[in-house]
Amino acid sequence: MTINIITLGCSKNSVDSEVIAAHYVKRGHEVVFESDSPSDIVLLNTCSFILDAKEESIEEIIIQIERKRKGDVGKVFVMGCLAQRYKDDLRKSLPEVDGIFSFTELPDMLSDSRFDLLTYPHRKLTQNAHFAYLKLSEGCDRQCAFCAIPGIRGKQFSKPIERLVGEANYLVEQGVKEVMLIAQDSTAYGTDIYNRRELEKLMRELAGVKGLEWIRLHYAYPNDFPLPVLDVMREYDNICKYIDIPIQHVSENVLRAMNRPSSPDRMRRLIETIRKKVPGISIRTTILTGFPTETQQDHEELLGFLEEIRFDKLGAFTYSQEEGTPAYSLGDPISEDEKADRLEEIMDLQENISLEINEKRIGETMKVIVDDVIVDERINSRLYAGRTQFDSPEVDGMVLVYAPYELEIGEFYDVKIKDAEEYDLIGEI
Repeated sequence: MTINIITLGCSKNSVDSEVIAAHYVKRGHEVVFESDSPSDIVLLNTCSFILDAKEESIEEIIIQIERKRKGDVGKVFVMGCLAQRYKDDLRKSLPEVDGIFSFTELPDMLSDSRFDLLTYPHRKLTQNAHFAYLKLSEGCDRQCAFCAIPGIRGKQFSKPIERLVGEANYLVEQGVKEVMLIAQDSTAYGTDIYNRRELEKLMRELAGVKGLEWIRLHYAYPNDFPLPVLDVMREYDNICKYIDIPIQHVSENVLRAMNRPSSPDRMRRLIETIRKKVPGISIRTTILTGFPTETQQDHEELLGFLEEIRFDKLGAFTYSQEEGTPAYSLGDPISEDEKADRLEEIMDLQENISLEINEKRIGETMKVIVDDVIVDERINSRLYAGRTQFDSPEVDGMVLVYAPYELEIGEFYDVKIKDAEEYDLIGEI
């Protein structure tokens, strides 16, 4: 059969889809991703982290049901966080769906033998084969008041180090040169199976994988940050000088209500330590605005902190009231217009900071990996989209590269930066 897998939501979902794809390919089925062509089965791997994600998932289910009515799709199956969280509701409201599966039920979709998403050793990659995500663990032991993930995915379950190293070697054999380390809380890696944090040891082992040229750390929880990780970053050339550390907020009032005990001073000291131990590091963060207890004063405190710290990369989203989360009882008192205004102020500030940081790169020669080729319609010329070690795919900016000859996708080149935009750099070979 032909199985079309459509993935919504985060990179962790993408890894699950790749594992599922490899499982069915091994059993003789043809698997495609995000295809508009006819197929026997469409499998939707859904998200339900916030309201927008739920709405996007439901809209895509409805689109595929309509394709089924037209005869372009044989059956529509749904899995992922939305299915795990709202299985009964989906069955009642969307009876045209042929199967709704939790994470443990999925293999029953085609009556195959059971397999575990965390232990299955193979993947069929969805994106460019030169980079991939490496999922360190499933679930989360944190209880952030706004987050539904622990209720959906359960407690943290880490993959053993030897399994992750084996997976990294497998990815390199598939042509991968860069991996992004991901988990709900990467810095807690190992606490459930080793009774201690083992991210430092894991990163040292991964740094020794031959052919793995870039290793990038995402989703580092700021509290109780394991400082030895910074020593590893400084010591190994193939570990990117990059860290994604979502702080969410800085107001003690908001952090307390979020169940993320910290303070501006603690965060300030941590950022200072990271920059001191790893000179030149690029720090990405995520901000949640419009939390029920957030006042205008809290918002202004956050803006002041962002202006002071000047994160290299920043993403932000507005609060969504989610059933089953500790914050649900707080209601949703801040209007959507006010949330949108606060979000705009955050991103306007970051846009200016990002431009100033990028302008300082002009004149530098930087190592760039080429991700794609695009056409610049302004000058009717071909150019390339690439990234430095300071840019993660899909969430950060690009380096737009002009070259007098054809470049290879997935290869590294020295690029001299000639110009800068708010989020992107422009350079030439």
